[in-house]
Amino acid sequence: MGKFVYEGNQKVEIDDRALHHLQVVMTTKLRRGEPFLFTWREDASIGGGRSSVWMHPGCNLVFKYSGGKVPELNRHWIDALAFTANAPSGLYLVHEPENVGAEQGHAVGVS
Repeated sequence: MGKFVYEGNQKVEIDDRALHHLQVVMTTKLRRGEPFLFTWREDASIGGGRSSVWMHPGCNLVFKYSGGKVPELNRHWIDALAFTANAPSGLYLVHEPENVGAEQGHAVGVS
């Protein structure tokens, strides 16, 4: 499991493969100067629920991976994540599409 750290105090564990895809979407939007909301589900061990942070070009982000191998990117998953990031509800993790025609996945939790 990798770790996403926002402003040094908000931390969430995310699978390395999913984190790599989120990083691509987040950094693309931030390079363009496009702020957005990022929301994730909290693990039941810390009370459950969900958390959201406002992502903006000046925020301090850390993407920490547990493995040394860079996962292969799935363009369809990046497109599905970017679709959520461009919506008013903001970016949230969706399941990786299994087929080429998939446009959106279903929401999934991260801990």
